[in-house]
Amino acid sequence: MNRDPFKEYIKESEPSKRVKGYAWNTAIGLQAVDGLKTSDYLIRTAVRNIEGEISFEETNSLLKTYYEENPIQDESDRTEEADKVSARIAALLSEQAFSFTPHEYLSIHKKLFEGIYPHAGCIRDYNITKKEWVLNGGTVIYGNADELRATLDYDFSEERKFSYKNLTMNEIIQHLAVFVSRLWQIHVFGEGNTRTTAVFFIKYLRTLGFDVTNDTFAKNAWYFRNALVRANFNDLKNDVHETTEFLEIFLRNLLLNEKNPLHNRAMHISGLFLNSEKANIGAKKVNIGAEKANIEELFTAKTRAYVQTLQETLGSETVFGRSDVQRILGLKPTRSSALLREMNEYGIIEPVSGYGKGKYRFV
Repeated sequence: MNRDPFKEYIKESEPSKRVKGYAWNTAIGLQAVDGLKTSDYLIRTAVRNIEGEISFEETNSLLKTYYEENPIQDESDRTEEADKVSARIAALLSEQAFSFTPHEYLSIHKKLFEGIYPHAGCIRDYNITKKEWVLNGGTVIYGNADELRATLDYDFSEERKFSYKNLTMNEIIQHLAVFVSRLWQIHVFGEGNTRTTAVFFIKYLRTLGFDVTNDTFAKNAWYFRNALVRANFNDLKNDVHETTEFLEIFLRNLLLNEKNPLHNRAMHISGLFLNSEKANIGAKKVNIGAEKANIEELFTAKTRAYVQTLQETLGSETVFGRSDVQRILGLKPTRSSALLREMNEYGIIEPVSGYGKGKYRFV
């Protein structure tokens, strides 16, 4: 699929189709926060829903039947999850019902992941860490399992008491960035926190009078997640401080339709990706060799060479997939897929929706 299948609905259709087009575009784009990609079947089914041929209930039923008849054999393939969760997100974003409560937050997680995760809608009872590319392998300190419900209740009560009256738009955006970053940092669930937080946040923003109907989430979901990470990480001995500046830039694009550039590499705590970008702005590529000390633990010398070759050949704008990796590097399909997974995991590339399954671009 060589074009964005939802663009015409978002920009030119009657209101009902526009709302659904936005909802689907955002829902599919949000799968990128966990490195997931939807199927072509899901895209075709989404278009039928937007056109009014089938309801959301029928969409979910079709997906259920499709995967019963076409079970995925590879346990690492999470396309079924991406398809089903996308349909559920689109349904939630297409409805107006919402209440600003912890119960609503938990309910959204259950609606998104029921039948996918055994703990759907449940608060985790164990502590977690997650290695983050943007933190050079470091982790955010997430909420303590023993205090999650109390922390969640506290954050909600503080936000309910907060008044936006007489604030400038800059102050509003700054406060919203702090609120959503703190909500996410709790990490109430074992999996699916970012997608749940994004859906809840979008619906909350609507109650504050924001339309939130552009493609910022759809195209920059991975940036949103990395911005949440940077808003909750300190390493004072290395002069790294938690900051909401990246979230605020994201929100300015989302809420004010600004066009600020959103580059994941700008958030990397080492600063090497950003420095490399400035030094090579004409070539628009990252010099992997110059960053050897930074990514040596992530990639072998051979893999670094592969990454550099791909970046030099494809640049930062080209959308590519496994067949392109095979052609450029001469690798077999299995190794090409593995390389894409590695680069995606560490934030070197990001999934791109609207071009068919398994498409990426360099961040």
